[in-house]
Amino acid sequence: MKPITQIQLLGSEVLRRQAQPVDDFSSSEFHELLEEMQSAMLAEGGVGIAAPQLGVSLQVLIIASRPTPRYPRAPEMAPLVMVNPGFEVLNAEMRKDWEGCLSVPGIRALVPRYQSIDVRYRDVYGASQRLALRDFPARVFQHEFDHLLGLVYLDRVENNRDIISEAEFFNRVAVQGE
Repeated sequence: MKPITQIQLLGSEVLRRQAQPVDDFSSSEFHELLEEMQSAMLAEGGVGIAAPQLGVSLQVLIIASRPTPRYPRAPEMAPLVMVNPGFEVLNAEMRKDWEGCLSVPGIRALVPRYQSIDVRYRDVYGASQRLALRDFPARVFQHEFDHLLGLVYLDRVENNRDIISEAEFFNRVAVQGE
């Protein structure tokens, strides 16, 4: 697995491929990928990233909710690496909210997501973990999990009128004080 530092953009074949499970948690390539994902996410101001976004079709994602210029109201949480994740819905209620993506620059869209989920995953050492997520962190997880399925957030949009430019999004935020 060769590290690739450039974020893959919409149209890249790897973003439409179902990612493969990780089976070697001790390889240097795996740990280099984790470092590269963290670096790319921080450099781009993201609150999450998935391995396919770096051109690596493996089931690895990081969620790292925190206030950024892209998401100024995001709650703080330490970055969390999740390998081979899955989830169950704790409450079937869905809520639409704005999302953007490092692989789809310049666009935001209203996306329906579950508000409360139970996530199961393996940590960086391969140990099984479980975590309940709510609200924004649950949204970030579902967004990144979609990348492992070969989906992007635009695939979840219910109406094309819910897609706007990022410049318009920030204009609305400034006017509405969102």
